Amino acid sequence: MGKQRVLSGVQPTGTLHLGNYLGAIRNWVEAQSQYENYFFIADLHAITVPHDPEHLADQTYSLAALYLACGLDLNHTTIFVQSHISAHTELAWLLNCITPLNWLERMIQFKEKALKQGENVNIGLLDYPVLQAADILLYQADLVPVGEDQKQHLELTRDIAARLNFQYGQQDQPILKLPEPLIRPEGARIMSLTDGTNKMSKSDPSEQSRINLLDTPDQIHNKIKRCKTDPVRGLSFDDPQRPECHNLLTLYLLMSGKTKAAVTQECADMGWGQFKPLLTEVMIEDLRPIQERYTELMTHPRDLQAVLKKGRDQAAAIATTTLTTVKDVLGYARPL
Repeated sequence: MGKQRVLSGVQPTGTLHLGNYLGAIRNWVEAQSQYENYFFIADLHAITVPHDPEHLADQTYSLAALYLACGLDLNHTTIFVQSHISAHTELAWLLNCITPLNWLERMIQFKEKALKQGENVNIGLLDYPVLQAADILLYQADLVPVGEDQKQHLELTRDIAARLNFQYGQQDQPILKLPEPLIRPEGARIMSLTDGTNKMSKSDPSEQSRINLLDTPDQIHNKIKRCKTDPVRGLSFDDPQRPECHNLLTLYLLMSGKTKAAVTQECADMGWGQFKPLLTEVMIEDLRPIQERYTELMTHPRDLQAVLKKGRDQAAAIATTTLTTVKDVLGYARPL
């Protein structure tokens, strides 16, 4: 048997932060040799909320460079841009026509974002889980790395695939594979520096809430110095009354490479004045090689474009095959 296929993507909006890196991309890098990997830049998803069209293309190439700078290896991984493969939007339309509306209306993230946008809610915001399902199902992915907050979307993807298989497939020959979640126990959900009960997010208006992968040492120092803490001396994990303490210790654990037991012992008697400089130093050193590699990649745009063109060709071959299969079972006439 061949390797299992893994697929995931990140939107090219804003700058990648530690939540994206520690909760997703670093996990992709560490496990990439075990799988057949397809990681894309989700630029179609980026316009479900207001965006700046003047920066979308630049942000797309910047994200591709960060993928590579973080350690994704083209010997194990295919990197491509979502909008460069039209099968994504075509399959999304076909899946729209078998997906009940109430399945989308119950999605938690839609409800949360709709409250923020008010009367400006667009159909794309409601419908993007179907496009997300198309992204995954096109590549017949076995596994999808997701955080806890994305599990509902993967469940929807499985429901849509199962519905298509039931209505148009045969019991012993499913049309679409039902993907499984790939979740890392530690660090799957990195929280804000200003509120340990909320996820670190690119959409948070406060830059103080996150450490961006391209932040300078001075920026990292200032953000950690000012991040929310508490007056208690002695640092510990898993105290529900101290979410910020748990979050900062988790960041230290993940970026230092130490075990939870070692961090617990090391920090048990520390105060914040002793711990924050320690965390700052670990962050700066962990991000330094990523930033240096990113700068190098961005000075060679043609090489970056060549990587994305090759990735598009490789991904499109699989996507087109799946799309053709779905159109066949739905009864479409093939073009002559």
